[in-house]
Amino acid sequence: MAFGFIDFAKEVLEVSDSPLSVEEMWKAGCNLELDEKLGSSGKTPIRTLSARIYIDIRNNGNSVFMQVSKRPAKFFLKGKDISPEKEVATETDGNRGKNKFIERDLHILLSSFVCTDEHFKCMTKTIYHEVSKREKSGKNKWLHPDLVGVHFPFESYTPNTLKLFDILKVNPYKLYSFEMKINVNLTNLREYYFQAVSNSSWAHEGYLVALHITENPELMDEMRRLNNAFGIGVIRLDAEHFMQSEILFSAKEKESLDWDTINRLVDSNPDFKKFLEDLMEDIKVGKIKSKYDETYTEEEQMCQYALKCGILS
Repeated sequence: MAFGFIDFAKEVLEVSDSPLSVEEMWKAGCNLELDEKLGSSGKTPIRTLSARIYIDIRNNGNSVFMQVSKRPAKFFLKGKDISPEKEVATETDGNRGKNKFIERDLHILLSSFVCTDEHFKCMTKTIYHEVSKREKSGKNKWLHPDLVGVHFPFESYTPNTLKLFDILKVNPYKLYSFEMKINVNLTNLREYYFQAVSNSSWAHEGYLVALHITENPELMDEMRRLNNAFGIGVIRLDAEHFMQSEILFSAKEKESLDWDTINRLVDSNPDFKKFLEDLMEDIKVGKIKSKYDETYTEEEQMCQYALKCGILS
C-alpha cells in the first residue's frame, strides 16, 4: 500500500511526546524525510495533510487521531501519554491566551536580526524538541536549544583565503545557540539564564533572548554578574524595528566545542542532526544552498507579521 498523508501524520506523532499542529507535524515529518516517502505531495501539502486528518477523525470510527485543542488546533494519537518532561511546551502554548503569541512566534524575529547583524551574520534553524527521542523523564531537560545558528565566511573571504584557513587549521566558522523567552525579569532570570547555560555548552557562543526585558538596574546588574561568571550573552528583541534589536551582553566565545553534548543532540534530535548535515554540505560546496529558517529583510514585512501574531498591537 502506498505511503499517504495519514501514514505521514501517524509516524510523526508516534515519535512525538506532545501534541502538534499540522504545520509542526509537516516540519517534523520533513526533518524525518517522510515527505520523500509521499512521492508527490502537491503544491499545498500542509492543507492536504490538515484535510486528511480532519476527514479521518470525522469519518473513521477507528481513527488513531484525536484533536486535543482548537486554538491552536493540535493533534495527538489516541491512548498515547504526553511525556511529563514535555509539559513546558503545553505551558508555552497556554500562554498564547495571555500574550496572544508563543515563543516560537518570535523565532523569525531573532533569525532576521542575526542574519543581518554584523556580529552574527548567521543562518538559524529551529530545534523542535517534540520530535526528540523519548528518554527517561528529566534526562533531556535543558538539553535542546530553541534555535541554533551558523556563521559562514563565504562573503567575507575569497576561496583562496578559505583554502589557506583549511591548510593552517584555522576555523572561520562559528556555531551559535539561542534560548528564547518572551519576558525576562528578576523573578525568572536565574532559571532562564541557567537553562541557556545548560543547552548552549556545545556552541561557540550561547545567548538568552527575550522580547521583554524589564528596565531595572538590579536586573541589569544581575545579568552582568551572570554574564561575567558564565559567559552566556543576552539579546533584547525589538519587534517594531527588528534591526534595532540589541545585544545587551555579549557572549564569551569558546575556543573548543562540547563534542559530547553535540553527539547527544545528534543522537536525540533529527532537527539538530539535519542542521549539522546541512552546514557540512554547505561548507563542502563553499556556498549556502541548504534550507534554514525563514527571515525578513524589510521592517514593514516584520511589522505586518508581528501585528498578525499579536506581538505588536
